[in-house]
Amino acid sequence: MSTNPSSERPPYIDQLRADLRGQPYRPAKRKGRPKCEPPSPEDSRRLFTVETGNRWMDIAQREPEAMMLFDEFWHQGELCMLFAGTNIGKSVLAVQIGESIARRKKIGGFACQAPAARVLYVDFELSAAQFGLRYSHAGDRYLFSDNFFRAQFNFITDTPENVDENELLIAAIEYKMLQVKAIVLIIDNITCLRGGTENATVALSLMKSLKALKNNHKLSVLVLAHTPKRRQVAPQPISADDLHGSKLLINFADSAFSIGKSMADDGLCYLKQIKQRNTSQRYGDDNVRLCRIQKNGNFLHFKFSGRGRELHHLLPAHKHGPVRRVNHEERADKIARLAAAGLSQRDISKRLNINLATVNKLIRHGKSATSYTT
Repeated sequence: MSTNPSSERPPYIDQLRADLRGQPYRPAKRKGRPKCEPPSPEDSRRLFTVETGNRWMDIAQREPEAMMLFDEFWHQGELCMLFAGTNIGKSVLAVQIGESIARRKKIGGFACQAPAARVLYVDFELSAAQFGLRYSHAGDRYLFSDNFFRAQFNFITDTPENVDENELLIAAIEYKMLQVKAIVLIIDNITCLRGGTENATVALSLMKSLKALKNNHKLSVLVLAHTPKRRQVAPQPISADDLHGSKLLINFADSAFSIGKSMADDGLCYLKQIKQRNTSQRYGDDNVRLCRIQKNGNFLHFKFSGRGRELHHLLPAHKHGPVRRVNHEERADKIARLAAAGLSQRDISKRLNINLATVNKLIRHGKSATSYTT
């Protein structure tokens, strides 16, 4: 997985890998940094496989179709990225997706085609107590599937010197993944692995390690990541440029999607596809999926309801006043039509995914709602 020679790895990483393979650990002799030699023809010939275009078509036909793990957002065998701002709900959705895959149970109307599978959720964010609070209520705790495993990171203060921390973490994740026989891996989040993804070299090395882990063990991998705070108030649609750090992260991903925060309705969020290779874009600018975080009982989760245009959920800057007027004019017209059809304000609120107070205000102000600001 690493591009470093084995002689540069800390000894206990080699020991972990030897334990994984059931082999005795034989430490290599270390005599300082080895001199790089020119690659041999034998080493070089293994880097590429060359076939005719028609032969590749034959090979592709024999490959099983990648089934959906989370609808069009994430398919089997993909390295997928989920990114969003802080405290929007990435971890909530990631656990919900992991539990869905472990049980082969749909989330809302989203498809989960793949058979139930063992999932390893690597949690760098929450303590055991914090995780427990999210999935319990008044002494009643949620019962997770036996296929869902959570790994909690142990902060070690006495890490040996001259250790590549990313390589150590990847090796430890690989060890635990094989230990529980998981084929779906969720990492929450990449900030604890990256060591500085703003640096293109570090980002490239990290994504190569994750790709190798996925390919070596035929995994499906979901990696969570942050977006910069400056985008939280910007009026542009979410794009690949919003991923924090080097864009190489998303270039190496097979697919990516994001959670956006609606500025038109407090508490409302939306899901948007950003990159896809196994499918066409279904949930783009004009068809984002609307959702809210809820906790009915003992399971914190997103509840999905309806679709919309991303434009209607962006915070318009002062200079984008016309966007603001069109947004509220369209909304006021819809509310007026539904009210004329006999729907109550509560019914209108549910149908349009708009806060009840906003519905009430727009009805009272009528066409003057174009001057209303959220």
